[in-house]
Amino acid sequence: MINLDQQSVNAIRILSADAVQKAKSGHPGLPLGCAAAAYELWAKHMNHNPKDPEWKNRDRFVLSGGHGSTLLYSLLHLFGYGLTREDLASFRQWGSLTPGHPEYRHTVGVEATTGPLGAGMAMAVGMAMAEAHLAAVFNKENYPVVDHFTYVLGGDGCMMEGISSEAFSLAGTLGLGKLIVLYDSNQISIEGSTDIAFTEDVQKRMEAFGFQLLTVEDGNDLEEIGKAIEAAKADTSRPSFITVKTQIGFGCPAKQGKASAHGEPLGEENVAALKENLGWPSQEPFFVPEEVYAHYEELGAERAKAEDAWNQLFEAYCREYPEEAALWEKYHDPSAAEAAWDCEEFWKKAEKPEATRSLSGKMINKIKNLLPNLIGGAADLAPSTKTYMNDMGDFSKDNYAGRNLHFGVRELSMAAIGNGILLHGGLRSFVSTFFVFSDYVKPMARLSAIMGIPAIYVFTHDSIGVGEDGPTHEPIEQLAMFRAMPNFHVFRPADSTETAAAWYAAVASRKTPTALVLTRQNLPQYENSSKEALKGAYILEDSEKSVPDAIIMATGSEVELAVKAKAELLKDGMDVRVVSMPSMDVFEEQPAEYQEKVLPSAVRRRVAVEALSDFGWGRYVGLDGKVLGMKTFGASAPADKLFEEFGFTVEHVVEAVKSL
Repeated sequence: MINLDQQSVNAIRILSADAVQKAKSGHPGLPLGCAAAAYELWAKHMNHNPKDPEWKNRDRFVLSGGHGSTLLYSLLHLFGYGLTREDLASFRQWGSLTPGHPEYRHTVGVEATTGPLGAGMAMAVGMAMAEAHLAAVFNKENYPVVDHFTYVLGGDGCMMEGISSEAFSLAGTLGLGKLIVLYDSNQISIEGSTDIAFTEDVQKRMEAFGFQLLTVEDGNDLEEIGKAIEAAKADTSRPSFITVKTQIGFGCPAKQGKASAHGEPLGEENVAALKENLGWPSQEPFFVPEEVYAHYEELGAERAKAEDAWNQLFEAYCREYPEEAALWEKYHDPSAAEAAWDCEEFWKKAEKPEATRSLSGKMINKIKNLLPNLIGGAADLAPSTKTYMNDMGDFSKDNYAGRNLHFGVRELSMAAIGNGILLHGGLRSFVSTFFVFSDYVKPMARLSAIMGIPAIYVFTHDSIGVGEDGPTHEPIEQLAMFRAMPNFHVFRPADSTETAAAWYAAVASRKTPTALVLTRQNLPQYENSSKEALKGAYILEDSEKSVPDAIIMATGSEVELAVKAKAELLKDGMDVRVVSMPSMDVFEEQPAEYQEKVLPSAVRRRVAVEALSDFGWGRYVGLDGKVLGMKTFGASAPADKLFEEFGFTVEHVVEAVKSL
């Protein structure tokens, strides 16, 4: 007779295999191999409450190997998070709650969208950093109101991806003792044995990073798995790395241990053989014995007791520490950033020419006082990107209360960690690097947009204005790349008011990430710049004619060329409108009436000026207009010389308008 624990493990396997088989698509190998480890963790060690998935002090669980999503869906179904058998049967179908990879905000209980391998590892590091910071801010003696673990499960693919090494190197440096990694070590990847491309000693690598190392020799031994998890929880000075030796596709006689178990349905005959081999009482798809459901219900109720105890603790905490309780509410208030709207100091215009990166740095140091839960930093570039918050301390192993994050030269994991901090809740994060290195950031910024979380990306040194560093450091196509991304706002401001607008839009956003693209060189301030920049584009200087002779559009540093070209054209009797367009994305979201007001269709003589790729401007200049942009990479020379050589001069703008 198979005991109830073993039946419960097998329920995960059967449901996962049935879901993949019915969809005729998916990855059964990981769920079959990791079912025991996942069950032991969720059933006996992880604090979570199926009746309150958003409980703030719950342990976090991230499935970094997101291709094994049916493992997570089966857990959520069995523990009573709201997924039904019908949902499992709709795996990978249109509109279902069980898509091919776990998607945040789409399925209750999913903590992060995990598609690209390794991304979940890095986001889990961000969650652990958030827990450590919030604990340092709020916990008092006898009142550990922030006290939970972050668990992440991934396999060989996650460990091969460089992002996991970046993130774990930082996690070890920071001594994130509440981070526990479960490594599904089955030595199989899509192409076969990992020996063909991955023979390093992973444990030695993790030891070098500063992790506690634990090994489970038999990935089906619940007792051994449980002991390893408890040992990991006991060492709070180091993150822990548990190697769980599993067999991919466990239980399926024809597929167990083979690469073919990874990414294709087992086949109807093999599913039947799996059920027979595991001693499953029925061949009916998605069948689970009632005693197994009852057992899971009992387990869920037992895990929920942790929240009951925490609620009592938190009530007492609020009575004894009312100021901290009020601060807690502010940390968790998504509308808190809107206080900046009426803050005169925030919107105060600069009085002299200044680089937008410097103006942004001043904005950050204003916002930090309005938003005490703002935390962030740069990939070893804070002095250049101006992203350091004065007097806020540095987040480190010795000071988790610090609000300045030092990511080291790790742009990819930096972006993922920023996502993880946001996903944890209670904090607003920003990350920063040079704009040209946003190529390293892009995959995780894409996840920000997919998940609908308001991540903030500060990109400086935004054009050929970088100058002497040459083409490797001068962005060209990056702006078009980010503009092309759905649910993503890009601001390239021209002065202090537009920079303030960009920051306001970023911190006030609820579901859309924002990139601020900022100059290295000084720019002038404009008397007519205004909060209308929040509409993405607006009339900076207008023609006195009811219908302008032409429209010049520009962003960032090139707005100065547009304004000066207008003055020159007026001398020759041409009265043009200057439109500053700090954000195409936001402008596209405005009503058609506003778009027509700014860019009247009757005016077909249009010139756009931007010292980056001209891709994307065609929709605004039309067939009769002209774009002055970059069609090549940059060069190494002083910035002024580069602007001249590449045609970004007042004379060239005037000539372009007259040529239409």
